[in-house]
Amino acid sequence: MTERAERIGPRIKILGAALLLLGAVALAWFLRGGGADRLVVVYTSVDQVFSEPVLRRFEEKTGVRVRAVYDTEETKSTGVLNRLIAEAQNPQADVFWSGDPVRPFLLVDRGLVEPYVSPQALEIPQGFKAADGTWTGFAARARVLLVNRERLGGRPIPRSVEDLADPRWRGEAAMANPVFGTTTMHAAAWFSMWGEEEAKAFLTAIRENQGKITSSNGEVKRLVVAGEVTFGLTDTDDAFVAIQSGAPVEVVYPDQDGMGTLVMPTVVLLIRGGPNPEPARRLIDYLLSAEAETMLAESAAHMPLRPDVAHPEPVRAARELRSMTVDYADVAKRMEEIQPWLRRWSGL
Repeated sequence: MTERAERIGPRIKILGAALLLLGAVALAWFLRGGGADRLVVVYTSVDQVFSEPVLRRFEEKTGVRVRAVYDTEETKSTGVLNRLIAEAQNPQADVFWSGDPVRPFLLVDRGLVEPYVSPQALEIPQGFKAADGTWTGFAARARVLLVNRERLGGRPIPRSVEDLADPRWRGEAAMANPVFGTTTMHAAAWFSMWGEEEAKAFLTAIRENQGKITSSNGEVKRLVVAGEVTFGLTDTDDAFVAIQSGAPVEVVYPDQDGMGTLVMPTVVLLIRGGPNPEPARRLIDYLLSAEAETMLAESAAHMPLRPDVAHPEPVRAARELRSMTVDYADVAKRMEEIQPWLRRWSGL
């Protein structure tokens, strides 16, 4: 061995030992959960095209990596929900971001939700959040009438959902099948507000008025834009797609002189027993922030619930509307109860 090798040899051994020690420390840190604060798992039924940019922005701001599971079009609103229920004994998700305010009650009723009152929730109006912190709403859609101005001619514009059953509009109106989607929620809200007898009579009158029953809200939009019907009941996001296309249409927020418009916030909640509770709370805080609501107003025409969020035209803020007074928990219960009757009504 040369003199140089004799000098270097001990140094290499010391360096190797240091690297081994560093590796052992890193392994111990990882096994103790170190790094868990850098990851959060979220399941969401909000359209990926709108939700993913918000989640990516959260990553950029915090350095917390988001692992997202999105609902597919085929399993809309129910796929990730059923997965959360199936994983109840071994939760894999930290946060559920729901596209509607009703289906989360299936998790609340099963005890799968950890209450969390975010400091950001202070800006959310009562009625759009649970007092016990089990769920908090933000970035809402609304049920609106989309009207074709050219087909309307000089007639007074319809301004109530009850116009669907008005003989003046016989054969001129459309709505989606209430067995599916947000129209199910709207029908359940009628049952909750009016009672069973009146709600059934209204839906029967729509049938007798030769209202067109479509497969989706998007199909309602298509019929109105094409002038095949004068107006239809749909969601704000579909209605604003029609406006952006340049079609001769107008959006009416119905029943502003009566029971109000049905507002449907997206909802976020914390999963009990999720693997990353602290990053989960940080994500919930961000989703309820003014920045997230602004992003969703600009990209998806979602209505801000916070008073400090500006919104682009023609999007309106929920505070600018008379909203239906809705008990979302009761609506969730009604949705289950009325399914058999709705299926008979729709011929399924």
